[in-house]
Amino acid sequence: VEVKIEVVIPEKERSKEEMSPNGKASPLIYKVNGTARHYHLEEHPIASNPYHNPKDVVEASVCHVKDLENGQMREVDLGCGKALLIKEGGEFHAVGHKCPHYGAPLVKGVLSKGRVRCPWHGACFNIGTGDIEDFPGLDSLPRFQVKIEKEKVYIRASKQALQTQRRTKMMAKCISLSNYNLSSTNVLIIGAGAAGLVCAETLRQEGFSDRIVMCTMDRHLPYDRPKLSKSMDSHPEQITLRPKEFFCTYDIEVLTEMQVAAVDVKNKIAVFKDGFKMEYNKLLIATGNTPKALSCKGKEMENVFNIRTPEDANRVVKLATSKNVVIVGASFLGMEVAAYLAERAHSVSLVELEEVPFKKFFGERVGRAVMKMFENNRVKFYMQTEVSELREQEGKLKEVVLKSGKVLRADVCVVGVGAVPATGFLKQSGINIDSKGFIVVNKMMQTNIPGVFAAGDAVTFPLALRNNKKVNVPHWQMAHMHGRIAALNMLAHGTEISTVPYLWTAMFGKSIRYVGHGEGFDDVVIQGDLDELKFVAFYTKSDEVVAVASMNYDPIVSKVAEVLAAGRTIRKRDVENLSPPVVLLSFRTGDMSWLTGKGS
Repeated sequence: VEVKIEVVIPEKERSKEEMSPNGKASPLIYKVNGTARHYHLEEHPIASNPYHNPKDVVEASVCHVKDLENGQMREVDLGCGKALLIKEGGEFHAVGHKCPHYGAPLVKGVLSKGRVRCPWHGACFNIGTGDIEDFPGLDSLPRFQVKIEKEKVYIRASKQALQTQRRTKMMAKCISLSNYNLSSTNVLIIGAGAAGLVCAETLRQEGFSDRIVMCTMDRHLPYDRPKLSKSMDSHPEQITLRPKEFFCTYDIEVLTEMQVAAVDVKNKIAVFKDGFKMEYNKLLIATGNTPKALSCKGKEMENVFNIRTPEDANRVVKLATSKNVVIVGASFLGMEVAAYLAERAHSVSLVELEEVPFKKFFGERVGRAVMKMFENNRVKFYMQTEVSELREQEGKLKEVVLKSGKVLRADVCVVGVGAVPATGFLKQSGINIDSKGFIVVNKMMQTNIPGVFAAGDAVTFPLALRNNKKVNVPHWQMAHMHGRIAALNMLAHGTEISTVPYLWTAMFGKSIRYVGHGEGFDDVVIQGDLDELKFVAFYTKSDEVVAVASMNYDPIVSKVAEVLAAGRTIRKRDVENLSPPVVLLSFRTGDMSWLTGKGS
């Protein structure tokens, strides 16, 4: 039996295209606040109908139907590109083979109940439509049609789709934008990070056609913030999440270098620092956090940095090259910056109050293994001490003095000692803020004020994984999902958040992947070899596994994410008696029956 695969637009989207002879949808009506509004659906160029240009179509042989068992995936080559062929439930599906986020090979990911999860960072895609269902990333996969004819396999696909390996969902456009009052908007989004951008895009994807305004203190359009510490010499245009043309096409207005100073929730007005006022109907607060500063003498001098912008990161790299760098704080940011600068700087010293890096997050044993990796790469640690003074010479940093008495030579100092939620401007607003400054929201990302939503690093929300305990999860993936849930509930969908936290960190070409919420863990079960940096760490609380981290054991973290997302519980006893060969063999054979989880 052969399988034919050809690119198609999902039925729902295709039907919208076919509503008018010119390839665009006829005007539809969407009700917002009881008012009927018209909108036109348009599609990003990379998602255009491949059949409009027959020369763009390629056809190639793939495999025999018996070559794939249920639950198996295979990367197939069409000569000018590849597709991911999947068999599940006796049916074949085909989608793009690379994750649109960072290009991970999805064939090495996890297939479960109609979706494939990326092995690197946990993004999920529906195998029937290609639509993105969990994050990070913004785009979906191209979907290809599968046909079976005479026990032989053929694939028919658009060359363009095979080359781009991504598809942007259809979106509405704003109607009569020129008629709007500049000081009034239907949706105002404060903050232009992942949460804000995904909120705006989701509104347009759902057919919302009224005005959307995003405002940000940054000078740039939304960008890939994790790269500020992982790829520090990236320029703003290299890490922009969407080009300027995208925002123009879909009428998403972005006000840069604009800071909101106060919010009047009674009159639905945001007051900006420069005095400008903007009325809104729905509000999303996604301001993220503000890095903590040092409290010692000399903290304001030149060459002392918090990494907040691409310019900060670029400047640090330039100043640190062949110079002496001191990093204060063995946080994710501090450790990633240390790893990035280790080969570029003359010396890198890291100062930390704890005994080992990542102790509270990854545990002492994993922290020591990571610390050893850094020491093998010329990073010097000064643990269980703090900075008492920064000394200057001719106005520039010269030395960092520690409370232990040690004096470190320093041309550059990077501060990564934590952050606080950027919510100070809301203190008199009436919006519920907890004792730590976090905005309190429910499962629909709603605050206590009707029409006001919040998302991202600045919120606490009920985490289904931990019995709806209110938690703060400052992860890039979670910010994406917050933005989507907020948008859906602005449109009264009644959607509750249920995603599983997923994060990663990259250091010296190696990644630690992490899933779950391990706050308050009381034990760590480690399988593998910490010295070889090839391990799986199961974080437990009582008898339950609450989080899992791994290094060089892909895709176990993505597999665990699927188990937890299904509402199942992994017990401590399930993983305590495993030997490393069992874990390793499971990835070679695909048999992960030991990690099924028990009904919770």
